[in-house]
Formats: sequence, structure tokens, C-alpha cells
Amino acid sequence: MAPIYGANVLPARVRVGLIVLLTLVLSPMAKAQIDLTTADGIATMAGQVLIGGAVGFVLRMTFEAVAFGGQLVAQSMSLGFAEVVNPQGGGSSPVLNQFYLLLITLLFLAMDGHLRLIELLADSFRTLPPGAEAITPNVLHAVVAFGSQLFSGAVRVALPAMTSLLVVNMGFAAISRSAPSMNLFAVGFPITICLGFIALWLSLRSLPGAFAALQENAWSLMRELLRM
Repeated sequence: MAPIYGANVLPARVRVGLIVLLTLVLSPMAKAQIDLTTADGIATMAGQVLIGGAVGFVLRMTFEAVAFGGQLVAQSMSLGFAEVVNPQGGGSSPVLNQFYLLLITLLFLAMDGHLRLIELLADSFRTLPPGAEAITPNVLHAVVAFGSQLFSGAVRVALPAMTSLLVVNMGFAAISRSAPSMNLFAVGFPITICLGFIALWLSLRSLPGAFAALQENAWSLMRELLRM
């Protein structure tokens, strides 16, 4: 579920290799000896799986929020039908969705997010060792509530381009009222796409800041989750 390490675009062997490598690197930090044949051992293992799933969910939401924002921009540009195969989630999605997802993946790597995640997991064995209470109800509620970032983050990413395109469409509506005989579909469609790409280019300047804000919210919640 975690970005980069759990990406479906990576071959299964590469993902398994990354899991084994991370396990070998982080296992010396787990000082507790757990017997997985007992009920307590199984409960501890389930708690660790729950923690890992929560961390992956929180981090994944920041990526999905930006990708959803790209989908909103595509629909505003009348490019919702221009879909490509989505190698990450399967199925198909608008091409701008994949464009935004590629950009923020590169941003995540440039921000050393992949290294920061490993550091966070390493520190978690000190602050929340295996056998401790995994997730409190308050933290679990905060993790679930973080899912709302999918919508608020998407709007934050897509709002500049969507606002520009809304003004363009309002202009077309005014022209249609003043000149009903004009074929706006033949003229307006290419104009909307061209102006949409200009608005998209201008709005990309705000993308790093919006993604960084989402990431900081995610890291803060993950530190709270791991009691740091």
C-alpha cells in the first residue's frame, strides 16, 4: 500500500526483494522476541500488520488526492474520455490523472520521502515496540478521518485550473446567449482544451506546495500513530 515500495508497476520479484531487504535492515531493531505460535504472538503480529496498513493508508491518500485532482482537471478540460491504462490501480483513468501521479512520484523521491519512510519505520521500533498497544481508538479515528484529505487535497490541487476553465465556460455561455446561431461545440471544444493546457501549465507552479502540505499532514499523523 505504501507508495514506491508497494507500487504495482514494479515487478513482483522487485517488490518481494524490497520487502526482504527492508526486513533484513530493520529486524535488528525489533529487540522483542515473539512466539508466533501463541495467542499473544498472533495478536502482536496482527497489531504490527494494522500499524503498517495505517501508515500505508495515510501516505497513499496524499498520492490519491493529487491524482483525483488531475481527474477533476481532465473533466473540466473535456478530456475525461481520454483514458489510458492505469498500471498502479488497474483499469483505466484519465491521462491527466497519470500525469499528476507521475509528477508527485518524482516530487516524493526528490523530497527524500522514500528515505524518510524507512527512517520512520526504524524509529517506530523504539517508540512503539512489538507487543505494545498498537493503535488507540483516538488515533484510529484520526487515521480514518484523514481519508477526507482525498477530497480537500484534490480540490486544492485542481482549484486554480478549474477556476480558470469555469471563467472560460461562462464566457462561452454568454456568447451562446448573444449569438445562438454560432456553433460553439465546434469552436469551443478546441479553445477549451488549448486554454485548459495553459491553465494547467500555470497551475503546476502551485502543485509542489500543495503536495508538500499534504505530505506534512501525513507525516504528522504518522508520527502521532507511532507515538513519536
